[in-house]
Amino acid sequence: MSTAQDLVDRLTIRSLADIRPAAEVLHHASLALAGLRTAPSANIASKHPMLDEQGAVLASEVFGWVGPAQRWWENTRIALTSPLVIACRYESEPFWCNKHGIHTRQRNPHIESLDLADFCNRAMSEAAIVVPIHLPFGQIAAVSFSPIEPQRIELSREFAAHADTLELWARRFVCSYVKVRSKQSLIRSDVRLSKREVECLRWAALGKTDQEIATIIHRSCATIRFHIHNAAVKLDAVNRSQTLFKASQLGYLGAVSERAISLGH
Repeated sequence: MSTAQDLVDRLTIRSLADIRPAAEVLHHASLALAGLRTAPSANIASKHPMLDEQGAVLASEVFGWVGPAQRWWENTRIALTSPLVIACRYESEPFWCNKHGIHTRQRNPHIESLDLADFCNRAMSEAAIVVPIHLPFGQIAAVSFSPIEPQRIELSREFAAHADTLELWARRFVCSYVKVRSKQSLIRSDVRLSKREVECLRWAALGKTDQEIATIIHRSCATIRFHIHNAAVKLDAVNRSQTLFKASQLGYLGAVSERAISLGH
């Protein structure tokens, strides 16, 4: 019998040839654990499904989503309308959901206010345990685990018993898949922004003009432009918008709201 570590090792993708075998391990393991079918997405913002080395769609070829109404990756609006996908943008830990609510480990006000109208059609599922996976550069992946039996919509016990295990499996599978599939670096490596550059970018991300930033931090407009230009050069950005986008992808702007509130702006 395989140990838990053996299973995790088999879920780890180190080359393109490992993708399909790892997917098969995840498929069979989740079924054996709690009778759950797996639906993985390496990027909830992308229309492209996860593929094996030969280009076969894992969702249908391995995970068994073959019915006309089950091919969720072909629904071009699912990333914008599915409550499962939307919840992954606001939550970083596993949760379970059905038409009656989204249940998290800790209270999350953003999740509580989500619209669950027409849940089953929008989510293409009656109920699911979902593992959001927040990756570098702002990419969000997700793996949902749905019961084989469509009438099984209460998953509180399964969530309490297996959420940690499913999270470990999902993260290992998806994170290693993304590393193997990544073809190029979208951001220069070893970017090091200065404290002042980050400060200027954070205020710019809040919509402040150079003049307003200059007033807030007691520097000249020329100094503000100098720091933002230096940040753009370091990030290999072509304009102010791309500079803010890339800085956000690297996590430099993550606390702008809290900072603004604390300073009364």
